[in-house]
Amino acid sequence: MSKLYVFNDIHAAQADRVTEDQSEIARILEQKGIGFEQWETDFEVTADSTSDDILQAYSGSIERLQKEGGYETADVINMTPDHPQKNELRNKFLEEHIHTEDEVRFFVKGDGLFYLHLDDGVYAIQCCQNDLIRVPANTRHWFDMGGSPNFTAVRLFTNVDGWVAKFTGEKIVNEFPRYEALTK
Repeated sequence: MSKLYVFNDIHAAQADRVTEDQSEIARILEQKGIGFEQWETDFEVTADSTSDDILQAYSGSIERLQKEGGYETADVINMTPDHPQKNELRNKFLEEHIHTEDEVRFFVKGDGLFYLHLDDGVYAIQCCQNDLIRVPANTRHWFDMGGSPNFTAVRLFTNVDGWVAKFTGEKIVNEFPRYEALTK
């Protein structure tokens, strides 16, 4: 189940607020300009599911988002505990960064943590199956998939080159609990 942790920048060891209430999560994030919604997942991802199978299963919803947000491309990221680049990718995503476009993810399976560094603190949202998150362009954030990642997500982009980040160089990431501590 999705969970939102709200941290004060100064007191990062413990969240000031934690909620699993989906409507409250959506309301809090909407107040910060972050889109959060839940889709029905009527397609079960199996080991044999291809990216094309997943994109086809959600084509109607993907097309709606593409029209709404001007997204040009969609792809699928599938991370497993035995993925050969899991450590490299985790380290890259764990650095605070921004994008010049929205970061849009729909979790078809599994989960991961988006940390949003906003003016009044850090908001960590554990996105799970059925969750769609839209992080606006130029929002400082990072993503933690854990040391044994196990998720599949549809990604939408306006940039046909896909995931392109500008790293901030800030070390704030090290001040907050990681995936393993928050999802235990």
